[in-house]
Amino acid sequence: MKYYFLTIILNLFLIGASAQKTITFNSKDSLTVTADLYQAGTNSPYMVLFHQANYSRGEYKESAPKLNKLGYNCLAVDLRSGNEVNYIKNNTALLAREKNMPVESLSAIADMKAAIDYAYQKSNKPVVVFGSSYSASLCLVLAKNNPKIKAVIAFSPGEYFDTKLNVRDSIAGLNIPVFVAVSEIEVSYMKELFSKVDHRNVTIFKPKNDAGVQGSKALWENNPSHNDYWLAIMQFIEEIK
Repeated sequence: MKYYFLTIILNLFLIGASAQKTITFNSKDSLTVTADLYQAGTNSPYMVLFHQANYSRGEYKESAPKLNKLGYNCLAVDLRSGNEVNYIKNNTALLAREKNMPVESLSAIADMKAAIDYAYQKSNKPVVVFGSSYSASLCLVLAKNNPKIKAVIAFSPGEYFDTKLNVRDSIAGLNIPVFVAVSEIEVSYMKELFSKVDHRNVTIFKPKNDAGVQGSKALWENNPSHNDYWLAIMQFIEEIK
């Protein structure tokens, strides 16, 4: 089975460009949200991709086409709490600041809910939400008791919100499949973060041969252990089909 997934990994890195277009939709408070839509197929389910702090939808410029090859349309979203990465500016954050709207991390929940609704309405199928750093935590919180969400992929979730939101308590009883990717320094507090979630629903992954990388940039080709992260993701996706 491992060799089967390794063959798929090789194919991922030989792929050409996916069909991709930039779209907009309204957030829950009427802010215009920008996202890149990477299409795998008309009837394919959706994976909604959220970036880490100070980043943009450009965090998934390299990863989204590979996720297409695993059978998902991908919606990479600019959240209002962010900035720029991979030469792609965060249009949602720029507009929010222009309009003097809140741009702290928790304010991005409105954008995330709108993106999940958009993807769900496009396919009429529950989506997989994919978060990085602070957005990984918010993906977990939004997934609880949400029939529009099938599973969560969370890269480096944590308690990023001081006293404004306790993630551990908020996800108590979360009852869908969760894949958690971490670096070595993050492993120690994952047990506490998921202490109120049935461990049978949670897969926690750290590469064996190096310290790993924080956030979804662990999947970028410049990370020496990116193949290990991809292998773990593919195994998880195979399990939730």
